[in-house]
Amino acid sequence: MLDWRFMIELKNIHKSFDNGITHAVADTSFIVGKGELWGLIGESGSGKTTTLKMINRLEEPSSGEIRVNGQNVLEQNPEELRRNIGYVFQGIGLFPHYTVAENVAAVLDLLGWEESQMKDRCAETLTMVGLPIEEYGDRFPSQLSGGQQQRVGVARALAAKPEVVLMDEPFGALDPITRAELQEEFKRIQRELNLTVIMVTHDMTEALLMAHRIAVMKDGEVLQIGTPQQLLNKPKHEYVRELVEMPKRRADRLEKLIRSS
Repeated sequence: MLDWRFMIELKNIHKSFDNGITHAVADTSFIVGKGELWGLIGESGSGKTTTLKMINRLEEPSSGEIRVNGQNVLEQNPEELRRNIGYVFQGIGLFPHYTVAENVAAVLDLLGWEESQMKDRCAETLTMVGLPIEEYGDRFPSQLSGGQQQRVGVARALAAKPEVVLMDEPFGALDPITRAELQEEFKRIQRELNLTVIMVTHDMTEALLMAHRIAVMKDGEVLQIGTPQQLLNKPKHEYVRELVEMPKRRADRLEKLIRSS
């Protein structure tokens, strides 16, 4: 159950890469509650990844204010901020010459955890994502499937026990079966740990099935924020309507195929 305390808050955020001539993100404001899985959806160039990166200061906002757990991110050391926010992205970004266990422990090592603590936490997080350390800890990324690599990426993001996790197209490169399995697995973990998550995706079906609320972005602006039910039943913009109609049309076509078989 969500308690709706503010965990992430964006106030009037603008981001320009050309000194204000154009804006990648324009006057964006939203609040993500503690324990909420928030979907951020839009086509390429909509501003969703830039918005995500500003939360952990991989990009700096041109103006506006971002708070994580009540603290202004611009008043925090960027490296410290990032070490306390889990980050999962499509490219996975595992260190190829590190073992699975070493990859998961990388942030813990930077944070100064003791060796025994790191080993216990690695074992815990790898078990959480279905990769027991006894079987997978000494393997290298090249010895894993794409789905297993992505699971290691999730374990690494969770290792330092963050309250906030940012995800940028985390399942986009996976085959449909693996993708569906990992979506369900992550949703379970998110509920169990009461994580606050922002997940960037271009897949409306993924957002509808996983998120508590969804923000739809286009040309740097948020067009609508709502629950999956609100977006499906009361789209307030033609672009939002087009996005939610796509999974509906696919479901209808599948149903017709089933009936005609």
